[in-house]
Amino acid sequence: MATILVVDDELGIRALLSEILTDEGHTVELAENAAQARQVRESLRPDLVLLDIWMPDVDGVTLLKEWNSGGQLTMPVIMMSGHGTIDTAVEATKVGASAFLEKPITLQKLLRAVDQALIKPGQRGLPAAAPSAAPALTRPPLRYDPYGSGPDLAAVGTTTLLAPLHEGPRAEQSFDLDRPLREARDAFEKSYFEFHLAKEGGSMTRVAEKTGLERTHLYRKLKQLGVDLARNKRGGL
Repeated sequence: MATILVVDDELGIRALLSEILTDEGHTVELAENAAQARQVRESLRPDLVLLDIWMPDVDGVTLLKEWNSGGQLTMPVIMMSGHGTIDTAVEATKVGASAFLEKPITLQKLLRAVDQALIKPGQRGLPAAAPSAAPALTRPPLRYDPYGSGPDLAAVGTTTLLAPLHEGPRAEQSFDLDRPLREARDAFEKSYFEFHLAKEGGSMTRVAEKTGLERTHLYRKLKQLGVDLARNKRGGL
């Protein structure tokens, strides 16, 4: 994974990009202006910079030109702007930008641009390795019995949701049905997402694909349910 510097004067943009890129396994450093960006670039030598064009002190294109003329453009730089024009994008590309992203930045475009920028020059154009075929998993049907299919269920008013035990932690769980519908549904959804986060090593991208949710909606859902994202991050990243 890479060390990525995000330079933007908007706190919300910095926080969102940091959350997404950190979840992808990258180390993220933040700067809100050109002065901070210079310091971070000099001390950490990031692998990639996401650089906003419109900043209050020195604009991003000027900073990019400064790095280029001073021999400091040793990393790819992706320019970002909510008010950019074709001329601005062309100018940034001419002085060394590897890509230009227009705000609001979609998740797919962000990750694609980052992945492309981090490919080493000698590796560009090489075909991607074919993913290894994963064995098919047979999942038993969801079992829901409101009346209790056995003495234990009848006694405590719970239902058991079964999944293959080899798929990950907490694959088999019980839920108390003697509670308001909203509370029961939230409890199930929280356990459901925690299971998939653990199974996918904390990768929001894979959980979004697995559950069929758009990623920004998935973030909001997990926060609403109180899911601890930090606990499910991939180990060693």
